[in-house]
Amino acid sequence: MKAETVAATLLRGSQTAAKQHAVELLRKGEVVALPTETVYGLAADALNPVAVARIFDAKERPRFNPLIVHLPGENWLERVAKIDNRSRAQIEKLISQFWPGPLTLILTRHPIVPDIVTAGLDTVAVRVSSHPVFAEIISAFGKPLAAPSANRFGRISPTTAQHAFDELSGRIPLIIDAGPTTHGVESTIIAVHDNKIHILRRGPITAEQLAEFGKVDCFGAQQKISAPGQLPSHYSPKTPFRLIDNAESFVLAANYRVGLLAWNTAIPQGRFAAVRTLSERQDLREAAANLFRYLRELDELNHDLIVAERVPAQGLGAAILDRLERASHDSDIRDTPE
Repeated sequence: MKAETVAATLLRGSQTAAKQHAVELLRKGEVVALPTETVYGLAADALNPVAVARIFDAKERPRFNPLIVHLPGENWLERVAKIDNRSRAQIEKLISQFWPGPLTLILTRHPIVPDIVTAGLDTVAVRVSSHPVFAEIISAFGKPLAAPSANRFGRISPTTAQHAFDELSGRIPLIIDAGPTTHGVESTIIAVHDNKIHILRRGPITAEQLAEFGKVDCFGAQQKISAPGQLPSHYSPKTPFRLIDNAESFVLAANYRVGLLAWNTAIPQGRFAAVRTLSERQDLREAAANLFRYLRELDELNHDLIVAERVPAQGLGAAILDRLERASHDSDIRDTPE
C-alpha cells in the first residue's frame, strides 16, 4: 500500500492505532517515518539487514554513509556496542546528563549490528530518543531502530510529518504525525577518546555544554566518513543557495528574485521576494527549530536564489551554521549576479 493511502488514514485517526500499526510494520521489516525530538526519522529494525536496506532505497542514500541506531533504553547499549574501560566513566557521565536526548555516541560495535548499518565500519552510532511517541513505539517494538532523517538523501531535513510526506510519499507505508519537532536540527555526534570529546557533528548539545565533561574538539566534513552527517554537501534546497554575512550589504542585479533566510531583524525593504526570519528575538533555539521549515518554505517558492544570513557561531549557532554551510557547499551560484 502506498504512503498516500496509509498516511492519510492514520494521520487523521487515532494515535494509538497509528502507533500499533507502526510496530506491526516494523516487525514485518518495513520502514516507518517517526517523530524524534530532533527531526523526523525513517525507522527500520536495525538488526534486520533487509529492513535497513529499505531505508537506503527509500532515501536514495549511498551505502557508504552509516546510520544512527536508536536504542529502546540504556540497557541495550552494551548489547550493540563496546565501551572502552578507559573512557567508561566519562561516557557514563555524558549518558547520565544527556540521555534520553539528542546526543549520539560513536562506539566500537558488536557483531549483532549488521554491516549495512555501519557502512562496514567497526564502530556504531547510538542514541536514546527523548520523544514520547518514538519512545513508546521503540519500547513496544523491543529492539533498536536505525533511523536517519525521513527525507531523500542530501535534501532538507523534515521537521514535520508533512515534510516527510512531501519527501517520501509513495515510497514508505506509514508516517506518524506528532506535530513539529522540538530541536529542528539533528543530534550532536561525539566520540570519546583519551579523555577528549570529539564532536563529529554539531547539534542541540553544544560544545559549551560538553566542555563540562572534558576537553572538546570539533571536526567538520571528513574525507573518510566515520559518522552520519559528515558529508561536506548536505541539507540542500533545490534552489541555488548562498550564505552571506548580512542582507543590508548584499546587492543583486535588477529583476533577480531572491528569498532571504534572515537572522538580523533590520531587513532592507523591497529587495527580497520573500523573507523568513529565523527568530525575531534572535533566540538560537528558536532559530534552530525554524531552520529547516523556513528553508523548505523558501525553496518551494522557486526563486532564482536563496540567501541566508550567518548566525553567531557560539552555542547552538555553531550547529545552525554547520547546516547552512553544508547546504551551500555545492550550490550552483557561479553565474549569480551580485
